[in-house]
Amino acid sequence: MNCESFDVLVVGAGAAGITAALQAARAGAAVCLVEKNGIPGGTMTVSGIHYPGIFNAWGRQVIAGIGWELVAKTLETMERPMPDFSRTDMTRHWEHQIPLDPVIFAAIVDRELLAAGVTIKYHTMLGALSGEESGWAVTLCGRDGLYEVKSKVVADCSGDANAAKLAGYEVRTSEPCQPGTMSVYATGYHLKSLDLDAIGNAFQEAVRKGEVCAEDTGWAGGFNPNVLIKRGNNSNHISGINACDSAGRTKIEIAGRESLLRLYRFLRRQPGLEQLEFRLDGPECGVRETRTIVGEDTVTAADYAAGRKYPDALCNAFYPIDLHDAKVGLDKRGLAPGTVPQVPRGALIPAHSRRFVAAGRLLSSDRLANSALRVQAICMATGQAAGAMAALSAKSGADPLRLELAEIRALLKRHGAIVPE
Repeated sequence: MNCESFDVLVVGAGAAGITAALQAARAGAAVCLVEKNGIPGGTMTVSGIHYPGIFNAWGRQVIAGIGWELVAKTLETMERPMPDFSRTDMTRHWEHQIPLDPVIFAAIVDRELLAAGVTIKYHTMLGALSGEESGWAVTLCGRDGLYEVKSKVVADCSGDANAAKLAGYEVRTSEPCQPGTMSVYATGYHLKSLDLDAIGNAFQEAVRKGEVCAEDTGWAGGFNPNVLIKRGNNSNHISGINACDSAGRTKIEIAGRESLLRLYRFLRRQPGLEQLEFRLDGPECGVRETRTIVGEDTVTAADYAAGRKYPDALCNAFYPIDLHDAKVGLDKRGLAPGTVPQVPRGALIPAHSRRFVAAGRLLSSDRLANSALRVQAICMATGQAAGAMAALSAKSGADPLRLELAEIRALLKRHGAIVPE
């Protein structure tokens, strides 16, 4: 069998990976996109978090480009209005997220990837990476076994820095890490008929007896009525497991389903919930935090909160610091009015790496900064920036850190991105 060769190999087809692949391909690179699942979109399609944000801040759009194009095409297909970006009050930040139909979004992403000439390899995982003079020898694992491809540049959009670790670059593992969430849609009841206070008291008693865990509805402090008010959604917390690798991922998936089983059994015993049903909103547990690359630069919480202006900034970011903690609860810190954080090139390049870029929630950042930078719109923006660098690096032979900033920024702007000046 002939060995396939590519200019850019993107690992992961989540929010960062799809924009990285599209940007590199539209810039003329031969791109291979590797994804362990059978659907693109990451947490939007496999974890039930199908309301990406935030693309706007303080009355203007701050993130656009390929990610926004995909969102806008999905909204158009759904015959939904475009959001109002003129709103200046960002206090209720969740109201600026954009609900999407995940099936339609995934189909549109598939269509755009194929139109751009991307070689899509679903149900495929990365097995090994070996640096060569001309790039990378990449071992992939498909359903029929292992095989090798070549790529000039690798873009790690895995969410867990799996490619960076396999390449031998330093990674930063979070211990402890934020909890995951197994999202479901709850049905079979009438909310107005429920006595939420009584259910909350019964829940506390069930916690005392060991029948449920306090985090089965979200926060360790007690019963979270939103699990019923919002009909499941992004409610529970699966804590104490770092899902950065297959062993951790296995543990968190099993723990997530066990949490739902405990909660289901408890709720079905409550008046008005006898016909309760849980329907999975996505087959995987959503993971907030595992590990990041150690980059040429690192975004700190102080940098993020201050809206530090980087000389090598490639995209904007906007989301409050949003650290979920099993013991403390939610550590939320809003940004001062007018503040729009930035992401520098150095945070997307592992330290001392060659022909390698990274994007998404694995970008080089401390825990508090990462709790904001991990969200989907920012992942889309960093993914597009990484894809631009990968395409230019493959074409010129220069490492991403040595590329001319003006050339990267010009390419991003040609494809609709908002680039900090």
